[in-house]
Amino acid sequence: MIPWLPPALTDLFIEAAWQTLLMTFGGAVIAVVVGLPLALLLHATGPDGLHPNGWINRPIGLLVNAVRSTPFIILMVAIVPFTRLVAGTSIGTTAALVPLALAATAFIVRLFENALREVDRGVIEAARAMGATRTQIMARVLVPEALPGLIAAITVTLVGLVGYSAMAGAIGGGGLGDLGIRFGYQRFMPEVMATVVAILILFVQGLQSLGDWLVRRFSRR
Repeated sequence: MIPWLPPALTDLFIEAAWQTLLMTFGGAVIAVVVGLPLALLLHATGPDGLHPNGWINRPIGLLVNAVRSTPFIILMVAIVPFTRLVAGTSIGTTAALVPLALAATAFIVRLFENALREVDRGVIEAARAMGATRTQIMARVLVPEALPGLIAAITVTLVGLVGYSAMAGAIGGGGLGDLGIRFGYQRFMPEVMATVVAILILFVQGLQSLGDWLVRRFSRR
């Protein structure tokens, strides 16, 4: 129960909070699953990578940059036909996952790529000298060595997805953003808007604190 809100709104807050969690973590899981292989591919095919190949690196890089440079609210509207094709609908939490995952993937790919670039090249050369294949170097050297940076990238992406999920509420995506717009703004209920903002702040602070702890935990002193 939220003491300053009617019981009916409390139930709506619980449902909206669950929808926000689903959009945030669902989008992040998809982004990590798709983004890490893409980041490894971009790193490997870059000029200083394990297997430089501009024909692969440049088109993928341009596509990632194109998605990253598109404001999220515009991206949501622009890919409505694709969202309908994938989710069967263009409204609701499930539909919102499509643009959220797409935006988060483009965002996290570059963060992952930067984390991979920070790995000491001496470690990579040592693995090469011991006869490790490119795949073994990526899986057993690059990823473990870049793990703190990868965790930090995931944390930043999760925090960004909280904001994106709130924007998704503007066009029927559900979640706390939708609740804040419908009741806090359109129905002039400032207590609802204040509660939405407070919950989102606490959520972001929790994610950031957990991410910072994990980065410290996996960092090699």
